[in-house]
Amino acid sequence: MRSPAELDRVQWHALTHAYGSAEDVPELINALYQDDGETADEAIYELYGNIHHQGTVYSASAPAVSFLAHAVRHAPNKRTELLMLLAVLADHDPADVDLPHWPNSSVAAVCVELCRVLPELMFCLKDTERGVRRAALRVVAAVAELLPVEQQASVVARLDRVYATDPVPAVRADAMVVLARFGRVTAAVDNRLPEVRLAAAVLGVARSGPPYPADLVDVIAKDGAEPDPGDDDFPWLGTTTQDEELRRLLTEDPDAGLTVAAHWITAGDIGSRGSWLAEEIAETWRDREPAVLDLLLAALPHQRSARALAGRLRTIGHWLEHLLEPNADLRDTLHRYAAGAEETAGPALLALVHSRDPRGLELVLRRPSTRLLAAASRHFPEAADQLIPVIRRELAAGATGNEGITLVGALTPFGAAAHQALPELVACLRTRRAAIVAARQLGTNGIATRETTDLMCEAAQSSDLALRAAAAVAHYQLTGDVDLALRTFEGLLSGTGQTHWYLSTLEPLGSAAAPLLPFIEPLLGAGDEWTRMAAAEALHWITGSPDRAVPVLAELVGPTPVGVRALKALAATGQVPEELRPTLRSFAFSPLRLIHDSPLSGQDHLDEELRILARTLLAAE
Repeated sequence: MRSPAELDRVQWHALTHAYGSAEDVPELINALYQDDGETADEAIYELYGNIHHQGTVYSASAPAVSFLAHAVRHAPNKRTELLMLLAVLADHDPADVDLPHWPNSSVAAVCVELCRVLPELMFCLKDTERGVRRAALRVVAAVAELLPVEQQASVVARLDRVYATDPVPAVRADAMVVLARFGRVTAAVDNRLPEVRLAAAVLGVARSGPPYPADLVDVIAKDGAEPDPGDDDFPWLGTTTQDEELRRLLTEDPDAGLTVAAHWITAGDIGSRGSWLAEEIAETWRDREPAVLDLLLAALPHQRSARALAGRLRTIGHWLEHLLEPNADLRDTLHRYAAGAEETAGPALLALVHSRDPRGLELVLRRPSTRLLAAASRHFPEAADQLIPVIRRELAAGATGNEGITLVGALTPFGAAAHQALPELVACLRTRRAAIVAARQLGTNGIATRETTDLMCEAAQSSDLALRAAAAVAHYQLTGDVDLALRTFEGLLSGTGQTHWYLSTLEPLGSAAAPLLPFIEPLLGAGDEWTRMAAAEALHWITGSPDRAVPVLAELVGPTPVGVRALKALAATGQVPEELRPTLRSFAFSPLRLIHDSPLSGQDHLDEELRILARTLLAAE
């Protein structure tokens, strides 16, 4: 250890941290010894932000270790926080120590220093504060595999005493986890303490890998229903708590995870832990939606706040779209919540609409909102005569921004019936409210009048390039005159920016866009994936020939948004390169989701679209 008196022996100005020169580190270390707790707290906060910043350490980090260790002994009021800082500074993947860069890395230097001062920190394992003992165990765990052999025996002996005698079960469980870092496998799933049994079961499933042994899953189900209230303060790796690690492990074995989630929900879904686990399984694995929705339905009465309940209802609404026939119990429950408290009625009603329950349509018509109208139009396109007047009313009231865009988009599922909203769409275009989507809608379902064609010509001169493109295409759709569209796109494709977006609007022109081919063909070799995809797609629309488009599209196919769009364009060509079939089979039959999907992703079930497209192409001759 080094005391603050030795701070000036380090050339801090020559060292760096996250924000540049480390010359401010001595002042922060001195502040740790102040009687003013607020000053010390601020210093620890600053140290977490500079010598350890979002998981990264720097050249100033290792020299600080010895001084921080001295502060652990002599600033007892901040012992827990300082020990945790030391633990996260040394945080690393044990597999990294074999990599060539390790000996010269900043984290390796931190670990060397921590191994050197560790004997002087072991007294903390007998501290009267449980938090100090838990933090000290994490310091030992951080460098367990790096300790010299001659040092390991004494450390393990100390850990054995903590495991056998500590009065706090959570500390004993922590000690067992650290012993495992030294290769000590402790058979403790029959221990009298549930905290120890749970930790032993977690270690056991981590060693075994999926599918997990049933006896360990049973222990986790029974002993893991109630979280450790102090777990969040004591992560093992970086910011990973034991609870987060347990959820990660259970998500890797969906059968085990659903079994545990069911037990936790039955036990009261404390902290929504069972719900979260079920939701993560649905986000990770395909075809688990029915089981997950059953669990979330059972969890609804256990939610302890309106916010938690609303979150569960939103999740239910998201996954309901995967079910062909949602069961009556679920729909009845959603209807009951939709008629309840305002904070939860919205997500419940949205979920009810996603279930295609006619009662959802009735409630939307009585309590319309932009999002609900959009969902209702998608799931009840046959209700055009009921929904279109409501959408028109909302547009006429002056909806702007995303609300206006969503409302205009809500007309799309109604096809030609959307012409009922022509006055409102024309008004949107004239006032530049949701003008781009209004132009598209008018081009698809509009009527050529002097007013609409004049507005399209005007919009095609707009400073908004996206509006230019939409208006030029719509003008062609309304009039059959391609000159305005060709002039507009020559300018757009000659410039820079969102070239792929403009290309993607060309489909209605078809072969009439042939004069644009000299601008499009060079983009088949563009560096940007979206541009290559859109150029190949447009080339096929214009020429009708798949020959040049297919190789470009096939190369881009993958489990990404641009890869799905390329796959959709490839399906339109009717050709499937033979070498692509193994990839398509992996997309079609993977049990794992290949594209992340969650209620917050905003991707509209892109993984499901990937699977459907892959299966469609595989079925093609």
